Amino acid sequence: MLFQLPCQFIAGAATVDSLPPMTPAPEVAFIGRSNVGKSSLINALVGQKALARTSQNPGATRQLNFFLLAEKLMLVDLPGYGYAKVSKEQLGQWDFLIRSYLSGRANLKRVCLLIDARRGVKPDDEKFMELLDEVAVIFQLVLTKIDTLKAKEVSDLLQSLQKTIKSHPAAHPLAIATSATDKKGLEELQAELEALI
Repeated sequence: MLFQLPCQFIAGAATVDSLPPMTPAPEVAFIGRSNVGKSSLINALVGQKALARTSQNPGATRQLNFFLLAEKLMLVDLPGYGYAKVSKEQLGQWDFLIRSYLSGRANLKRVCLLIDARRGVKPDDEKFMELLDEVAVIFQLVLTKIDTLKAKEVSDLLQSLQKTIKSHPAAHPLAIATSATDKKGLEELQAELEALI
């Protein structure tokens, strides 16, 4: 099982010039609103508690962080969006960095776009989906924090996401519901990502 093998931090990039060179390993990027649980999900997927930095405060990820899993798959933790407590200049720099990464990375095979199950799809999420349509990068919707909802609520939410998926040409048809806390949905997501190798 790929996700039981060692995963290590490779590089952090705060500017386009500092992006690490591409390797033969396909890349999967994780993005979502600030505080959606990106770093927690990455840690849960690879079974390491402190690989990706987590924080109670939104906006903890301030650069693109690259993690290489078993020399076969690169996981990339992107800064969250929708977080206003930084300067417009900083937001502009992040926006440029993320756009440059998404549009210029030939081995980027998928973006996991994380949606907080308690909040559903927000305008910021829709805006980011439009960007992914524009740069033609396949994205997969991944619900996080489903342990906070009843099973029926999760089922209804997954059903409602189908309409969102159909309206975006770059969207992968399968949305996955996960919880980093009780490990729900992790095996399904791991299998999806392993299939990219």
